[in-house]
Amino acid sequence: MIILSGHYFAPLIVAVIFWVFRRYTSFCAPSYFEENQVNMPFIRSISGVRATLGDALTPFVVAEYTAAFAAYLPPGIVAVGRDGRPSGQWIEKIVCATLAACGREVLELGIVPTPTVQLFSEHQAVAGGISISASHNPVEWNGMKFINGEGIFLNGEENAAFWQCLEERRFSFVTDQHGESMTTHQNPAAHHTESIMLLPVFSNSGNVELIRNQKFRIVVDAVNAAGSHFIPYLLKEFGCEVIPLYCDSTGIFPHTPEPIPENLGDLAKAVLEHKADFGVAVDPDADRLVLVDERGRVVFEEYTIVLATLSALRNKQYFGEKADAPVVVNLSTTQSVADVAAHYGVKVIRTPVGEINVVRAMLEHGSLIGGEGSGGVILPACHAGRDSLVGTALVLLLLAQVKHERPKMTLSSIVAALPHYSMVKRKKAFSGDAAKVFDEVKNHFPGAEVNTDDGLRLTFGNGWAHLRTSNTEPIIRVIVEAQSEAEAEKIADACMAKIR
Repeated sequence: MIILSGHYFAPLIVAVIFWVFRRYTSFCAPSYFEENQVNMPFIRSISGVRATLGDALTPFVVAEYTAAFAAYLPPGIVAVGRDGRPSGQWIEKIVCATLAACGREVLELGIVPTPTVQLFSEHQAVAGGISISASHNPVEWNGMKFINGEGIFLNGEENAAFWQCLEERRFSFVTDQHGESMTTHQNPAAHHTESIMLLPVFSNSGNVELIRNQKFRIVVDAVNAAGSHFIPYLLKEFGCEVIPLYCDSTGIFPHTPEPIPENLGDLAKAVLEHKADFGVAVDPDADRLVLVDERGRVVFEEYTIVLATLSALRNKQYFGEKADAPVVVNLSTTQSVADVAAHYGVKVIRTPVGEINVVRAMLEHGSLIGGEGSGGVILPACHAGRDSLVGTALVLLLLAQVKHERPKMTLSSIVAALPHYSMVKRKKAFSGDAAKVFDEVKNHFPGAEVNTDDGLRLTFGNGWAHLRTSNTEPIIRVIVEAQSEAEAEKIADACMAKIR
């Protein structure tokens, strides 16, 4: 590790100036800020803070949230990483400088996936972490994800205590003008990869050599963000030939950064051009994984967690007492996960949407694996958070084992053999009374089984529908799954008609 020092003094002054400016001038008084932020794109939720640059996400907002988090956390080091967006450079400086001004030692990780910050927060001697990211939001957005010393996002109670520190301005700055020391980790990608490869499912099984012997060729689209170095590093350690598509770590997105089919055309073409075994796509902070099969077809994002669950349960003998523990997914995740789990005699538990909700239930039930249908794979044996590196490793293992048994098998043939349903995902801008919408939808389907743990989930004989307000956008999401596309579309149409 390398100790850093002097170049953080200027950003420290900047952060403090902005804090003082807001605190003591009428222009930036809290009443002005709160009044004018109503119409600004600023979202604070259990997922952290996301906002647009220039109007809502300003230096003093960054400094104040950082100072409040420093006040909330128990004593200790704070890990800091960013997803590579250009705006993350100045945000990182203010975050680190403010933490130093609060008397905190900072473990600076640089451009890293959010799961890497989580991994360090869980397994290293740190009090918590901050990941500077707006996840899949466009480049004009950025944000901050707050992580506790267990390596997981804050739950509702923890967030309430954290936000109280902010609202009551419980900031505490040290008198030492130099603050605390900054430490940077030499190679977080190697550390993250090693944490995966040392898991018994790889290290005690011969599975690493099994994967290496396949000599897979993989194309990687990391949208030039946090996964740019990490995903290729992991793949190379597993003996893969890597074709980097958008992996320059500049944070300049070559396309809309959410890994959904309409944004992955270049990856699909590259997979075909290079005759690759498959393609890997991740979002800017690399906690979501989406695959492109060898035919250049995007694998529906819901099947990432299905494939990872299949891979883990095929190898559950390496997970000890967790082998038969429930799989945990959210209320919007495909029924295919439950079908795969049932094949191995394992139950499925569903939670409200949100990584923290899934993780808390996984820890409570001692789960082997879980996640979310948006491409999030959680393997607590590594760390308790969504992780595209973990998901990639599990897909490599599954494909290697299946090809070892049946050499002509491919990713597309494995996906084709999975249980299949038709899913429709829609969303609509909405800022009214969601409860009224949910009541109208519920009344439209009087015979459905009702779950109100997270918005409204209705289960029918032929499928299910889930309506909920988003944690990160001012919208209502509608997700429907049924035996056929026609059935799913019909149910979705009926739900969308009630959102007015």
